[in-house]
Amino acid sequence: MYALTVRDHMMIAHSLPHPGFGPAQALHGATFVVELTIRRRELGEDATVIDIGEATGLLKDAIADLDYTNLDEHPDLQGVLTTTETLARIVADRVADRLEPGVYTGLDVTLREHPDAWATYTREL
Repeated sequence: MYALTVRDHMMIAHSLPHPGFGPAQALHGATFVVELTIRRRELGEDATVIDIGEATGLLKDAIADLDYTNLDEHPDLQGVLTTTETLARIVADRVADRLEPGVYTGLDVTLREHPDAWATYTREL
């Protein structure tokens, strides 16, 4: 199995209105390093998993409308508890929707909120 990973980042504001989140229930900001890993059983004709530029573009497009946004006001996220885990799934689903079907075996999206804390969503394709 081969894998290629690219990174970007996004800055968001949101609140987590659930008692389990203590002070994070109030509006606050977060900066995430966002990593996208795409997996493939065999390399393509060009001996790559996917072109690095293409993978970078897929990730950039997937986070474009989230970056520098108050997620509480995002029309697609109304009523969604925008935890790090949920955001990882949203980004993964957006990327998966744009990948050529049948070529890749899966992908992972990791959001790193802190050097010692991150969440990953793994999606099989």
